[in-house]
Amino acid sequence: MDKQETPQKHPLAETFERVWSQALLAVSTAEDEAARTVQRVAELAGWSQEEMIRQGRLLTDRLTGHRKDLEHNVEEGVRRALVHFKIPRRDEIQDIEARLSRLAERIDALGQRK
Repeated sequence: MDKQETPQKHPLAETFERVWSQALLAVSTAEDEAARTVQRVAELAGWSQEEMIRQGRLLTDRLTGHRKDLEHNVEEGVRRALVHFKIPRRDEIQDIEARLSRLAERIDALGQRK
């Protein structure tokens, strides 16, 4: 591969990145909606500023825990799925490319001898 060329992403990697971005956006949107809901509930319940802050922190802590669980579960699921695909590592691909280059040089050398 020419050093000026940028490596092409694998379609599976592109799909995963897109889905992961969408999931993070959905979680962020849910967190924002939860904050707005706490504000509305606080107004309706007549909570003091301190109670609203306390309830908001409790909700934020729960959402943060759920978000971390979601991230862990997605990462673990992807890891388990990738085991089945037997996708070569970057160093394995580089090794194969080097071997192919050496073979191509040997074939060219043999062709020039004739």
